[in-house]
Amino acid sequence: MRRLLPSSLLGQVLVAVAVALLVAQIVSATLLYRAAQNRIEAGQLNAVAISLLRDPIEDRGRLQGRFRGDERPFDLRDGPRGSRFRTRSSDTAPIFANEVSDERRAAALSEVLNGQGVEAHAVQFLVRRAGNDPVLQARAQRDPRFSRRPGWADRNLIVAGVQFEEGGEWRIARVFAPQREPGVTWGIVLQTFVLFVLLMAVLFVILRRITRPLARLTDRVGDFAANPDRAIRIEETGPADTRRLIAAHNAMEARIAAMLDEKDVMLGAIGHDLKTPLAALRVRIESVPDEAQRAKMADSIEDITQTLDDILILSRVGRDRSGAEAVDLGALMIGVTEEFEDLGEPVTINDPARLVATIQVTWVKRALRNLVSNAVRYGESAELTLLEESGHAILRVDDSGPGIAPDQIANMLEPFARGEASRNRATGGAGLGLTIARAIAEQHGGELNLANRAEGGLRAELHLPL
Repeated sequence: MRRLLPSSLLGQVLVAVAVALLVAQIVSATLLYRAAQNRIEAGQLNAVAISLLRDPIEDRGRLQGRFRGDERPFDLRDGPRGSRFRTRSSDTAPIFANEVSDERRAAALSEVLNGQGVEAHAVQFLVRRAGNDPVLQARAQRDPRFSRRPGWADRNLIVAGVQFEEGGEWRIARVFAPQREPGVTWGIVLQTFVLFVLLMAVLFVILRRITRPLARLTDRVGDFAANPDRAIRIEETGPADTRRLIAAHNAMEARIAAMLDEKDVMLGAIGHDLKTPLAALRVRIESVPDEAQRAKMADSIEDITQTLDDILILSRVGRDRSGAEAVDLGALMIGVTEEFEDLGEPVTINDPARLVATIQVTWVKRALRNLVSNAVRYGESAELTLLEESGHAILRVDDSGPGIAPDQIANMLEPFARGEASRNRATGGAGLGLTIARAIAEQHGGELNLANRAEGGLRAELHLPL
């Protein structure tokens, strides 16, 4: 069901309103049709009542005596237009043995007669095919002109009988049921369709005015999430609520951009202010006579300096988007592999495919180096593979180490999370390598995935869109 609905706000509101309008139009059309049917039925009952009260001249005095009090009956000289058959009297009811009287219409006809002051003991009412009526059959046999009328036998014939007193004779009237005007149903359908189209057109214009600014705001939020260093003011249009929302977003975006700028300035100042005393400290420890202590101090200073560099790199990822170029990822991975091979590290690469992607080379190399360094440090070796899947290039790094506990994999991507408890960069490091690699992947519209291999070891995959 969810797949059938549009995904946009405009589409869903239009579908909801369209369904509601369609239901309302169907209900309205049904009520109009029923009202028309009720009018037709009321006309039928009136025509039948007039026919029943219309008698030959010699019987009028006898009929006049059946009215209550001083109530005035129908003018018996006036019959319904188109009522071509005289009222007849019969000792038997008009309903055949295999027919059933329509009790609802019989009761309605009795009410019409009572409204004219005529009391009836029994009333029967039915509609039968004209060609099956014996009176019309007899007339057709003796009246060639009548029998030649096209379609008379297939028309509906109303047959109504009234018995004014128990055991008395039946007064029987026959009236052709009025034929439904051609095109009435299609007229109602056409009217419903036109109203539906007009209302939907008006609603589309109104909803479009409401949702268009929201669509622009949605696009801008996505752009700002990918480029938080560029604040762009959106024009405040649409209804008052939408304009206030856009204004609030503009203010929030400006504040976030200002905070990011301040963060860069602050981190740059920290890097400058800390590296200078660290360099001075590195010179001063040369005067320490104990060589072992001097080496430990130098390692600590180097560790602090490298951690500071990692923090500054992490803060800059995603901020500088210049310098993207089309690069053969296979050649890039071969270059990184050769760097580690020159250092004597156990790093190998499978024959890579030729995949070209537009990337920032320096950043992607940094991410790949971090993954290879982790594999060598914790998994004793690194095996690189380049794959293509669903429009993405997958830079895969496998190791042969113990892997990571499944419940700790997500934590390993967070800043300062380490799989080894020490702060020694040679073993545990600062815990920023995977975080930087993930940030670089996300900067390029990709992602970093970690998973334990079935045969043992950890698999790190850098997904980059091609």
